[in-house]
Amino acid sequence: MKHPFQQFELKPFLLEALMEQNIEKPMEIQERLIPAIRNGKDVIGQSKTGSGKTLAFLLPIVDQVDIDEENVQAVITAPTRELASQLYDELTKLTKFAPDSEKPRTKLLVGGTDRLKSIEGLKQRPHIVVGTPGRIEDFVREGHLPVQTSRFLVVDETDQMLDMGFIEDVDKIASKMGDSLQMLVFSATIPEKLEPFLRKYMNQPRHVEVKSHRQEGKIEHILVPDRHRDRFELVKDVAVSLNPYLAMIFANTKETAEEIFNKMNEHGLNVDRLHGDITPRERKRVMKRLQKAEVQYLVATDLVARGIDVEGISHIINFEWPKDLDFYIHRVGRTGRAGWDGLAVSIISDRDGEAVGKLEKRGITFTYKDLRHGEWVDVKQKNRHMKSQKSKPGEEQQPQKPLPKAKKVKPGYKKKFQQEQRKQVKREQRLNNRKNKGRG
Repeated sequence: MKHPFQQFELKPFLLEALMEQNIEKPMEIQERLIPAIRNGKDVIGQSKTGSGKTLAFLLPIVDQVDIDEENVQAVITAPTRELASQLYDELTKLTKFAPDSEKPRTKLLVGGTDRLKSIEGLKQRPHIVVGTPGRIEDFVREGHLPVQTSRFLVVDETDQMLDMGFIEDVDKIASKMGDSLQMLVFSATIPEKLEPFLRKYMNQPRHVEVKSHRQEGKIEHILVPDRHRDRFELVKDVAVSLNPYLAMIFANTKETAEEIFNKMNEHGLNVDRLHGDITPRERKRVMKRLQKAEVQYLVATDLVARGIDVEGISHIINFEWPKDLDFYIHRVGRTGRAGWDGLAVSIISDRDGEAVGKLEKRGITFTYKDLRHGEWVDVKQKNRHMKSQKSKPGEEQQPQKPLPKAKKVKPGYKKKFQQEQRKQVKREQRLNNRKNKGRG
């Protein structure tokens, strides 16, 4: 039986890798962009996480690498170490079954790793480089990574690159590449500020916008007025009361994230954190714990709002509003996936009325609730600017009672997630059985 991906005339080892991962048919963005990339076109893929964009650029790049050429042929950039590492892992999966005569050399270049070891590893030129713009640009500038031979430059999560100030590094990398450079840009949005960069390097790009193919569940948005209470105590109480399968708690700065982590850790909660001051070794440890579903609460900054894709997030808790309201959408987009419902809880103050109003204009419906003595109660909101949300004198000083586990707001993620894991194990077992029979 012909494999659906054979329509792209991919090398056999790529088809074998797809079969092992139970990837049976192309998604929309892959069907629309892989042929264009194979035909040498610049492309812009506008889509959210879960649309299949990673394979849309990895498959044609790996397929077209000429390993007889001892030079760099593709540079793939991502805004965070976590995302770059995930892209590299996907690349490794795709080359797993490649025979030596077709297996491209690959290299991951991200900050926080052994610099001298990376330089040594670049002496034998990799065919494909994956990494963060800053680290790649450092090696290009110092002459350790000649990229003038590179045919492809991938800019993943381009709008986030712009937000985090990395487009300048990408520009410097691109400027060192040849005139025949094929640029592949992938982004959830295409901000106006990005247009000059795109016009500079792209020639009549094929622009494809697709919706995520993940079945989306409903996300309930709840606002909790702080009423001048200690926010660190309040976020801990909110987190405990929700009893999530996995909740991501967002803060705007790494210092605040660390303080939330310490507060929750002091109370013996199963909490971990990811922010800019976490060492690469620690990040790997945290990611492994997340992949094994060993963490109940993850405190994070917006660095990872779109930089990692973690399965089974049941709740989002916003300790404070993000400075850019677009990041509210990115934050809550971590939950409500695969058809499961999600819950986003945000702590607000009297000053947040304008931000609430702007998000309501985007179609988000908020429900106002409060946590009083361990019980969730509805709050009557007299006006959207929350000037009426003043607590009674002395009310905020009342100590909070230990919170019982709230079953009503838990959407059953743990059971569903474990069922999905069991199904995946069974699929892998069936695949292995077929392979063993074939070998026999």
